Amino acid sequence: MGAGHAHTLYRHGHSPVHALPPHCKLTAVFCFVLVVVSTPREAVWAFALYAVLLAAVTRVARIPAGVLLRRLLIEIPFVAFAFLMPFVVPGDQVHFLGLSLSVPGLWGAWNVLAKGTLGVAASVILASTTELRSLLLGLQRLRLPPMLVQIASFMIRYGDVITDEMRRMSVARRSRGFEARGVRHWGVLAKSAGALFIRSYERGERVHLAMVSRGYAGTMPVIDDVTASRAQWTYAAALPVSALAVCLLGWTL
Repeated sequence: MGAGHAHTLYRHGHSPVHALPPHCKLTAVFCFVLVVVSTPREAVWAFALYAVLLAAVTRVARIPAGVLLRRLLIEIPFVAFAFLMPFVVPGDQVHFLGLSLSVPGLWGAWNVLAKGTLGVAASVILASTTELRSLLLGLQRLRLPPMLVQIASFMIRYGDVITDEMRRMSVARRSRGFEARGVRHWGVLAKSAGALFIRSYERGERVHLAMVSRGYAGTMPVIDDVTASRAQWTYAAALPVSALAVCLLGWTL
């Protein structure tokens, strides 16, 4: 089973994190995020320790800090939402720099910001150290429904193809003097979207017929059966187990 194109988030390397089997890393990240979400928001120190754990993993994976920080910019919309919460959530008020802020809103903003940032950071580390094809193999190894894995595989494989089709259509419109400058041009864009959908649907039919003619019966063949040793599972469990210890301490204090 292949995923087609390599994604731009992956950074080639030979670190111990890169060498871990994909299903070990997927399990570790999922458990880490689950522990972070379960941590009480009042345990501010716990989130600081989570950040230290992720920084340690980033160091072991040899991912430059600047790269990680730039990729964290993807969460800016959630950050903007978090900053609005102190102004819209009702409750006790506190005054700061002439602003009246809601105490429950401040806690809610901190909750979203801290847990969201840690979750995104863990996902970025996973994407930076694991190829998309390996991620799909890991999901299959973890017994994710085969149909979902196949859908994800085709999305990755043909995403660039559809994007290139959109680019050619855009070039064709511009070469004929078309520039979308207002509402009156929405009709042309809607027709382009419809044409793209029809082309994509027809391409899907051709691909499916080609697969059936080659013996496809609802499942994709597994070319590389990735396995993990006990040592690799132990190494991958270091992150979520350490986070779980911090979480339990946060609940007891």
